[in-house]
Amino acid sequence: MRKYPIPVFLALCSLLLIQCNQGGNRRNTISLNGTWQIAEGKKDIIPPVFNHTIPVPGQILLAEPAFENAAPDVPDRNSPDMSPNDYYPQQDSLRDAYWYRRMINIPKSIPDIAILKVGKAMFGTKVFVNGTFAGEHLPSFTPGYFDLKNYLEKGDNELVIAVGSCRNSLPADVPDGFDYEKQRYISGIFDNVDLILSGSPFIRNVQVAPDINKMEARVQTTLFNSNGSAGSKVTFIIKEAKTGVIAGEYTTEKISFNENSEKVVDIVIPITNCTLWSPENPFLYTLEVSTSSDNYKTRFGMREFKFDPVTHQGMLNGKPYFLRGTNITLYRFFEDTLCGSLPWNYDWVRKMHKKFKEDMFWNSYRNCIGFPPEEWYNIADEEGFLIQDEFPIWYGAPDWNTWIKKLDAENLAEEYREWMQERWNHPSVVIWDSNNETLLTEPSIDSAIAKVRPLDLSGRSWDNSYSTHREANDIFESHPYHYSNPNFKLKDMAKASIIPQGNNHKNPETHPVIINEYGWLWLNRDSRPTTLTKKLYENLLGKSSTPEERWEAYARYTAAETEFWRCHRQVAGVLHFTALGYDRPDGQTCDNWIDVANLVWEPQFYKYVRDAFAPVGLMIDFWDESVSKGTKKRIPVIIINDLEKEWSGMVSFRLLKDDKAVQEKQLSLLIKGYGRSESGFTMNSVSESGNYTIEVTLVNTPSGNIKSIRKFRI
Repeated sequence: MRKYPIPVFLALCSLLLIQCNQGGNRRNTISLNGTWQIAEGKKDIIPPVFNHTIPVPGQILLAEPAFENAAPDVPDRNSPDMSPNDYYPQQDSLRDAYWYRRMINIPKSIPDIAILKVGKAMFGTKVFVNGTFAGEHLPSFTPGYFDLKNYLEKGDNELVIAVGSCRNSLPADVPDGFDYEKQRYISGIFDNVDLILSGSPFIRNVQVAPDINKMEARVQTTLFNSNGSAGSKVTFIIKEAKTGVIAGEYTTEKISFNENSEKVVDIVIPITNCTLWSPENPFLYTLEVSTSSDNYKTRFGMREFKFDPVTHQGMLNGKPYFLRGTNITLYRFFEDTLCGSLPWNYDWVRKMHKKFKEDMFWNSYRNCIGFPPEEWYNIADEEGFLIQDEFPIWYGAPDWNTWIKKLDAENLAEEYREWMQERWNHPSVVIWDSNNETLLTEPSIDSAIAKVRPLDLSGRSWDNSYSTHREANDIFESHPYHYSNPNFKLKDMAKASIIPQGNNHKNPETHPVIINEYGWLWLNRDSRPTTLTKKLYENLLGKSSTPEERWEAYARYTAAETEFWRCHRQVAGVLHFTALGYDRPDGQTCDNWIDVANLVWEPQFYKYVRDAFAPVGLMIDFWDESVSKGTKKRIPVIIINDLEKEWSGMVSFRLLKDDKAVQEKQLSLLIKGYGRSESGFTMNSVSESGNYTIEVTLVNTPSGNIKSIRKFRI
């Protein structure tokens, strides 16, 4: 007999939760989030004792008491025993799986539909009800749905969920989230767990596709009938999310169903007084769909995002829209020692989004090599961000022995389908990103995209990384890492091409370009260079540089390169890498917080990089690091306006020596909406040697005074 040491209050709460929510034949979605019991063990044998607890959602490192050597390290990529062709396997010699357990009470008879949804869990999910195996879902990054109708009983039920203990728990035909930088792959149920009880016909899925020109929404609803012949009308009600005001309604005629049959209802609903969604006005609607036996609610926004076929710039709701943003590498942050439960503290997540927008002027980001919990997308919808949503595939180039040899297009397309169905009503998600930096030697990803592309009624663009297979509105992914050459200097930007490459294939200049990685200037949170930048900083600053010198160099060079890519207007988006990552002594990259728990930016990063992302921004197109005495110089300045409204104001030039102005000039400027203007100043000759700073300021823009800075020596 199994033993279940568990606090009595926890058991009572789980019983009360279901008793309070169940009723009628309409949908009853019961959250099973909270504290679960957990144990370790073999992959197919339910443990006899559960003597740990863990929060759901969360990761295995949050278990109490902690498990011994949970999420063991992979082999060190810098070890002389490892070659670039190694797969960096993760082996867990102490257990095969972690087993989650809780009790649930169903006080009434089991309805026609009883489905368990496990939002996301690494690595693979098996479900047992009252000791009986009820189903398996191997993917780690998409929801698993389990039909529990024939397993649940009226009264108390034992629910047990097993997840693989490490990446190598998965079979060879399932993406495992390989990331060349990661040291640990951490198991756990890291998204919501819900029990869905409903009558039949059951609303299986709803997709909303906005048409902003006609001010209407196309709604495609998949219905499933499980129990005998049935018939039902389907009612659709659209409301403003904040006010509850009804904006549109539709009711079908009665629809007949055979037993175990599925039907798709495809309708169009006009929206009264339609308000468009944008990052500047993230206006949301709710859609309520009801049958005689079920009801379903989702949110959406009336927005259209695509790329202009001529300029290749982003177009949001029919107007030019320039992507300014960053990356979130959440699965790397999972292994950060300060991670804890922060990703599931949604006040913290919302605060981070607000700081992105208010502090850094970012309107977009890429979920890099992995998807966060679903609540992050709800927050992005509400706060107003455009997301490039990247599936966690990074298997590198042909000389990497990391590609999952048995991964085929059919399996991958099924995971892509699950991903899209979970995500397609979020107005924040505007680009499907199939993988990261993967140079394809076989057509698995190309074929998988082709299979699922038609499913998205909104026709979002795809980013297929280093593949040459793109449709007209798809992305050319660019990672132009100038400083990956440790001998690169800021002065070399003068010779850099304004046409971004940073891809294993040449930029054909026929597709929109998004730079979602650039720089290669990372510092750890204590200012130490990462393993990728140690030689670079020695070359830039010498072997005895101070933390202050490194922070300032990082920020100033990142700002200058940001200005370079934005102001030349050859790209649709510039996304800094990265706003959230790990901090590891042997790590390769890092983020820019000095206090990640309280979300405090490194001050120099905030000082320099903030202005580089301002909507009305500028670049000093001057890169010399030394100037001869007595030389007069023309200082070119490029000004850009990302906004629809024109801007006019003063542009101030100052030449500083030891923080004291030795030359000052001003000019007036008007720049049209979405415009770009070239101007400049003449720097008069200087006879005194020393260190100088050029500071050009746009005075009183919508974001305040915005500066570009260059330093040089005479």
